[in-house]
Order: sequence, then C-alpha cells, then structure tokens
Amino acid sequence: MANDQEKEAAARASLRFVEDGQVVGLGTGSTAAHFIQLLGERVKEGLRVRGIPTSVRSDALAKGLGIPLTTFVECQEIAVTVDGADEVDPKLRLIKGGGGALLREKIVASATRKLVIVVDASKRVATLGKFPLPVEIIKFSRALVTKKIAALGAEVRLRTKDDGKPYLTDENNYILDCHFGKIADVDGLARELSDMPGVVEHGLFIGMANIVLVAGEKGVVELRAVTGNQEILK
Repeated sequence: MANDQEKEAAARASLRFVEDGQVVGLGTGSTAAHFIQLLGERVKEGLRVRGIPTSVRSDALAKGLGIPLTTFVECQEIAVTVDGADEVDPKLRLIKGGGGALLREKIVASATRKLVIVVDASKRVATLGKFPLPVEIIKFSRALVTKKIAALGAEVRLRTKDDGKPYLTDENNYILDCHFGKIADVDGLARELSDMPGVVEHGLFIGMANIVLVAGEKGVVELRAVTGNQEILK
C-alpha cells in the first residue's frame, strides 16, 4: 500500500510540468498509469492537451478517461512525457522495459523536449543492473542474439506469459530479460547492444531523462540532470 501511495505521489508531482495546449507523452507501467488517471481528471476540469501513448494499454486507459490523443503523423514533437522506470542511477540513466513497452517508450522519449520520470524510492540505485535489462529482438534472431548477449556476461531468459508462451510486444517482437548484475560500463553496453543485428531496442535510456521525481516516506525528491537535486513538496 505504501509503495502504491508513493507512486501516486510521484505522479501527482509531475502534473506541474504539464501546461494547457501541450502534446503530452503518456508512459506505460503502474506509476505512469497513476499519471494518466490524474491527467484525465485535469482534462475533465478543462485542461486542453493531446496525448501520445507509449503502449496499447496506455492508449486504452487514456481513451477511457477521455484524454484526446494524437499521433506522430500529426505531431512530431512532444512538449513533455511522463513515464516510469525500473531503475534510476545517480546520472539519471535508466533501465526501462519491465512493462514490455521499451521500444515505443524510447521513440516517444526521443521526440520529447522534457522527459519526466516518476518512480518510488525502491527504483533509485547506485549502479544499474540489479533489475534484468530488457532487450527487444525480432523472433528470427532469438538464438543468435541470446548467445551474443550471454557472451557479454548476462544470464539471458526469453520473457514468457503465464501460460508459458513467449511474451509479444505491441510490435510483435520478443523480449530477452538479461541479468547482468551490476553494469560497470553502462554506455559501452548500450553501444554494443545497439550495434547487434537482431536487436530492435534495449532498455538502457541514457541522457534522456531531464527530471526524475522520486517519492518516498518523507515526500517527493526532484532530481535534475543539469542543475542538481532539490526536494519538493507532495
């Protein structure tokens, strides 16, 4: 319960970055869902925004709440995106993709002027890697990419559903969950994975987050990529 309250607190704090008339990126995951629900309340109160969802789930949630949506066909720049993360390090580098939406999340983030990440305190780490790194791959490459990533020092597992069948992303790809342990060279690993044929995208988000809102027992702490850290109120 406390963890869920922290997620909601972080999501609520992110609303101050959303302004009337903006195009807003809608993240995926439990904390991002809180944001979408709160944004829906603001829309009912008269806030005018258009959303670009990062997943089929977020799309359905936003539509159910009456949030107007748009696409990259109509708009190629997003003012602010609010999304969650599985891990955040002191340099605001992220591991994302636990919810299976890393490809669309990274595309949306790349088109965003201000990326706001909302997390509870458990997601803040000194070194990335305790959470298994998701890597989205095309089905044809599974055996080859699994071998190559394992050679980099990871224990690699194909993500499956409850019925044991492979999990499929919104783009109909597989996800490999790669257990590296503490990642010593985050930037280097990101480059190696990006250069690997068969890899569609990986869950390392480097140099993308502008603001991270971390909710804990004492309130919400704001971390910024450039100006340093400061504590804000709930």
